[in-house]
Amino acid sequence: MTNKLYKNLPDTPGVYIFKNTAGKILYIGKAGNLKRRVSSYFLRGHDSRIEKLVNEIKKIEYKKTDTAIEALILEAELIKKYQPPYNVREKDDSSFLFVEITDEKLPRVLLVRGKDKPNGKRFGPFTSSSSIREALKIIRRIFPFSTHQTDKPLKRPCFDYQIGLCPGTCLPGQGAGLIHKTDYLKNIKNLRMFFEGKKKRMMKELEKEMAQASKKTEYEKAEKIKRQVFALKHIQDVALIREERGPELPRGVRLGRRPGDTPSGDSGRAKRIEGYDISNISGTSAVGAMVVFTNGEPDKDEYRKFKIKTVFKSDDTGMLKEVLIRRFRNSWLKPDLILIDGGRGQVNAAKAVMNKFGLKIPIVGLAKGPKRKRNDLVGLIPKFTDLKTLIKVRDEAHRFAIAYHKKLRSAGFIGAR
Repeated sequence: MTNKLYKNLPDTPGVYIFKNTAGKILYIGKAGNLKRRVSSYFLRGHDSRIEKLVNEIKKIEYKKTDTAIEALILEAELIKKYQPPYNVREKDDSSFLFVEITDEKLPRVLLVRGKDKPNGKRFGPFTSSSSIREALKIIRRIFPFSTHQTDKPLKRPCFDYQIGLCPGTCLPGQGAGLIHKTDYLKNIKNLRMFFEGKKKRMMKELEKEMAQASKKTEYEKAEKIKRQVFALKHIQDVALIREERGPELPRGVRLGRRPGDTPSGDSGRAKRIEGYDISNISGTSAVGAMVVFTNGEPDKDEYRKFKIKTVFKSDDTGMLKEVLIRRFRNSWLKPDLILIDGGRGQVNAAKAVMNKFGLKIPIVGLAKGPKRKRNDLVGLIPKFTDLKTLIKVRDEAHRFAIAYHKKLRSAGFIGAR
């Protein structure tokens, strides 16, 4: 098969549409990189079913999107509209996931099955459960939403509230508990617009609201909206881009892998290691530091500093939890490995936070002992790195944390995250 069908496709996220000689739509799929994804149909081996599809393809159309998340949403919309014959999995959508915004005074945002009784506006079906779950995690950090029934309020804020995902409707009180009802409904409105493919219109409305808030000297409100706009423009959806394999194909189809490809399909991708350390003296001027090594080298533009805000005693594991919670609230690029300057206690604390976020990221602890003369390893070192590199990461995290701690203790120093 000639490469003329796909050679001019862009290296951007989007949706691709396969058509036959008569112009009939055969199959619709999403991609984090349209050219790479579509070319894989013609360059790799497949089973007889996908070979049959490839032989029928005579024309390829595409629709670019800003992000893989938007490609995921557009794919579901187009499949529902056109019902392509090779998207056989999508025809029986009773077992697939939908995003549902409930018809309640304080709407919840839920993932439901097609067979469940509708209770609000639905978007989908989404055939890859892992993709839509990851997408919701990213979107929820920009527009926090509730999954709690408001007629069953909690006595204290839920964990999702502590990590910035739930706006506080889980508590009783005026409006919606810890958030005013008007503000919460604005979040829900923006979520609906995002899933309806109206991001550009939503961005304009947010920027207009931000300007009005600034004009009224409501600077805290303006800053909050500014962060939302920035996050929408810089969505990091790498986990969705990695989903370029089985789930996008009809039932039973699996792409063959070229020698050297990893199971996640990310061979050749830069490997990111994040190293963490806590620095404090009896809990005073306590700070956390995050350093980043990309392909074994320091990536100082990615370093982050954290002034401890919720732990007021000497508690390294508690401080580490705070730092990781605040870090993973953000939609920054996800690491391939987390390295902790510490032992079993710190590693377990990091694992607890990852479990709360639903993340599966390898964690390694590297402690120097009381006199910092040893390298006690906790966990397994991934194949893409080695002990020598991890020692460099650990030592750099320690240096960075100490430097920040000293600055905070210096008279007149202002600033922390």
